[in-house]
Amino acid sequence: MSKPHVLLLCGGASGEHEVSLSSARSVLTAVNDRFAVTPLVIDKGGKLLAPESSLRALGAGKAEAGTGDLQLTRLADGGSENITGRGAFDVVFPLLHGPNGEDGSVQGLLRLLGLPFVGSGVLGSAVGMDKLMMKSVFAAAGLPQVPYRGLSRAVWLSDRRSAMDSIGLQFPLFVKPANLGSSVGIAKVSERAPLENALDEAFRFDRRVIVEAAAVGARELEVGVLGNDRPKMSPVGEIRFDSEFYDYGAKYTEGRAQLSIPAQVPNHIAQRCRKLAAKAFLAVDAAGLARVDFFYLEDEDVVLVNEINSMPGFTTTSMYPKLWEAAGLSYPELIGELVDLALERR
Repeated sequence: MSKPHVLLLCGGASGEHEVSLSSARSVLTAVNDRFAVTPLVIDKGGKLLAPESSLRALGAGKAEAGTGDLQLTRLADGGSENITGRGAFDVVFPLLHGPNGEDGSVQGLLRLLGLPFVGSGVLGSAVGMDKLMMKSVFAAAGLPQVPYRGLSRAVWLSDRRSAMDSIGLQFPLFVKPANLGSSVGIAKVSERAPLENALDEAFRFDRRVIVEAAAVGARELEVGVLGNDRPKMSPVGEIRFDSEFYDYGAKYTEGRAQLSIPAQVPNHIAQRCRKLAAKAFLAVDAAGLARVDFFYLEDEDVVLVNEINSMPGFTTTSMYPKLWEAAGLSYPELIGELVDLALERR
């Protein structure tokens, strides 16, 4: 029996291009002889690089716009032979983060092309990416959250003062674009004066913005989810950082954040997190993998769901693989399970 042929899609036009390539390099290094893997990098302009150019881009850590010249639709059926010379792919691993990769766009195209893929489908990816829709789904499922409000760019531009008055939340507040990851465009404000500038900045990235009440003094806990309709939960981890909030620098600068697995929390809190993680995963119709993040208000013995990430960072040092390593599942074994789950959904 021939090895499953896995297409590793990475890069992309989002602000998380380099993060995606870093995750892809880790997968290529760790994958065992069970799979044949072809990496294909999407450049910053949204075009595919040929396999040889993809390998060079992975080594360089980025692919600027204009370096790719292939269309994604050529991956289907015999068209994939034009790219790789190895026939059609068995599974696609869309290791993409942010808009145009994690938001259901690529997932919809892969579904139309009849290509099985790792991770959530169109619905789970789109809901997981859009913070306002995610919060609405969580609320409908009865999941505990911080208070929040949504604003549109049209409302903001028509009457800025009324828009700020309509928020009605106590400071401090977080202001976030609805559809970006890795803390891009996010600001924390403690009074009304800087709120206007924070909203202006967030609206640079998206036409919809979410404003959230800060969970003051909260510890940040995370749970990895693995599975389809009957998901498994990892141990609970904790992330600590030296910035005011978990911003881009804290996430991707070595030494700025510390991971603790398992988190030093009471057993009932760990159980609550795992239960809420499963509920959040099923509420958005996620599949394959996800990481669910929480705020733990220790003095009040309260756990709040922050968000779900349908394609979490996937380097060997990222929280999601580390959570499963703590559960006894090695990085190569984790990759194998994800491929199996993609084939199961097919």
